[in-house]
Amino acid sequence: MTKTPTIGFAGLTHLGLNSALAAAIKGFDVVGWDESETLIECLVNDNIPINEPEFDKHFGRVKEQFRFSASLEVLGVCDVVYFSVDVPTDDQGASNLAPISALLEQVVAVIREDCVFVILSQVPPGFTATMRDRFRLLYYQVETLIFGRAVERATKPERFIIGTPEPRSDLPLNYRTYLESFDCPILPMRYESAELCKIAINCFLVASVTTTNALSGICEKIGADWEEIAPALRLDARIGPNAYLKPGLGISGGNLERDLRNVVEMATEHDVDAGPIEEYRRFSEASKAWVFDELQTVFGNALGGKTIGVLGLAYKENTHSTKNSPALKLIENLGDCTLRVYDPVVPSSAAAGVEGFGDPISCCSECDAVCIMTPWDEFRAIEPTSLAKNMSGNLVIDPYDLLDSQALASVGLMHHVRGRPPN
Repeated sequence: MTKTPTIGFAGLTHLGLNSALAAAIKGFDVVGWDESETLIECLVNDNIPINEPEFDKHFGRVKEQFRFSASLEVLGVCDVVYFSVDVPTDDQGASNLAPISALLEQVVAVIREDCVFVILSQVPPGFTATMRDRFRLLYYQVETLIFGRAVERATKPERFIIGTPEPRSDLPLNYRTYLESFDCPILPMRYESAELCKIAINCFLVASVTTTNALSGICEKIGADWEEIAPALRLDARIGPNAYLKPGLGISGGNLERDLRNVVEMATEHDVDAGPIEEYRRFSEASKAWVFDELQTVFGNALGGKTIGVLGLAYKENTHSTKNSPALKLIENLGDCTLRVYDPVVPSSAAAGVEGFGDPISCCSECDAVCIMTPWDEFRAIEPTSLAKNMSGNLVIDPYDLLDSQALASVGLMHHVRGRPPN
């Protein structure tokens, strides 16, 4: 009888934890290592450090399959080890590979010679090949998790994209056994192809986001409604039902920005024209200013001194992350205003010069304008009557169209949404 492989994760980041949970749900014993003893203690005591729907429920069901430790030697019992440490990036998307390179040198010293080692962290094309001499069985696997849907994406992947030293050779039995348990296509390719494939996926997503935001801006000026247009696009087989067609405030979070930067740098190095990619970066920054531009349009020179409510600090819903958050950019631009903020999971201390509140309505009290900067589901439940009763002004800027325009208008509130003219 073939032994069920033990799966290890070096780095219990958002990526590592959700990937480890998926392995346990599929019935594998899981070993998790992280250098933070505080994090390990939290996990041992069922104190989950990430905000991800369904994670707590599934973790409680399979926690007996986990073994956590802050000692690297724990990885020595594993048949497959995923390297899932975060690669730090700056605000421009530049990756710092030095910390993970140093950690890889430590990991290779503790894993077994027959252990399959898989880099799950996102690295630039060419990186995995530089590590080939250090690991006998080295692979790169593309991760496609999404904040807020990470458990779903980890347990039900669309496909596995695997970078290998020889795409035409069979994968090692332990690794193949693990991947096949997810019952999805497995696409082996050379290291560099897999590394670039991740970037290619994100570039196509950015193209959809950017095109949507650009056309939404035209809708706002000519009387069209993007919400009427999007269904027609989803029914076009060349675009598809799951296309990114919801207007927003540019790209944030760090990962997409990093990939755009990588493409521009590779194009420059190899004398390839990457003009469209450079334009995506510029347009994304312009999109982040949409809410501020709307405030200026309404208030003009009188904007300074107004009281503004900011609902949401996270760069998107269902995450603590504020990396390149449009809300923080808005707050920075509103330095002359009185700012009141609320986010369900991000503390107000994440922003400078603001006053934090414990619920949306308290945050909006006495505000001249309210800006919904993160599409949390909680904000969809805001009652227009309560909003109108507590606000001093009547301007609601809601780029993600969470509230009902007619209901807001019925209580005297203006509603500014991305993709259509104000009510």
